[in-house]
Amino acid sequence: MLYKNNIQTNKHEQMIDITSYVRNAVNESNIENGIALVYCPHTTAAITINENADPDVVHDMLMRLAEMYPWKHAGDRHGEGNSAAHLKSSTIGSSELIPVVDGRLLLGTWQGIYFCEFDGPRQRHFYVKVLKG
Repeated sequence: MLYKNNIQTNKHEQMIDITSYVRNAVNESNIENGIALVYCPHTTAAITINENADPDVVHDMLMRLAEMYPWKHAGDRHGEGNSAAHLKSSTIGSSELIPVVDGRLLLGTWQGIYFCEFDGPRQRHFYVKVLKG
């Protein structure tokens, strides 16, 4: 089954912990062993796994991405003016695969799954597909 989750972002750039959404999809799937695919169908947003214990990690990631890809760059040609968001999305990636073992996500102690907004605020969505393995 494919699980669609709607999410309203409320900042221009932010990372939202969606681990609980993915865990719920795994629980509802009743799949004991396999893989959970988390996918974002937006070109200015992304999915990543990173530390979810210290909020400074999210702050630092967004700060460093902003340094690498400043919002206004003299050479950008994209008419919407959001090339930085597209670059950040491509750098982070649109999906993650997480093993499911004994009905649970196989994440490290400090790991969480994040929806990354790079051109908000917007109404967004992401998908979770749990595959038996």
